[in-house]
Amino acid sequence: QVQLVESGGGLVQPGGSLRLSCAASGFTLAYFGIGWFRQAPRKEREGVLCISNSGGSTYYVDSVKGRFTISRDNAKNTVYLQMNSLKPEDTAVYYCARAYSGCSRYGARYDVWGQGTPVTVSS
Repeated sequence: QVQLVESGGGLVQPGGSLRLSCAASGFTLAYFGIGWFRQAPRKEREGVLCISNSGGSTYYVDSVKGRFTISRDNAKNTVYLQMNSLKPEDTAVYYCARAYSGCSRYGARYDVWGQGTPVTVSS
């Protein structure tokens, strides 16, 4: 069964950090780019950043540059999203997804999605 499972979300204070994990099963992660998306309450889903199958990362949201880092461990079939200096505006449900033809900010370019993990940044 091809699937992605996110974990690591939770409640954190402003300025804090979280590391999200995206575990893949049923396919070889090394062959695909993986993107992270988020959807905040009452807002549309947006692409945040993506890591290509060769390990290059692309940011789609300027506000996370310098704070969020994406990485992958192909041996563990897992992609990580390290989020530092979190802000209340980062509050959202975070999803990882498989890029079937290379990284993109558009969700239509992804064919497998996780169930999402909620992140709440609040004091």
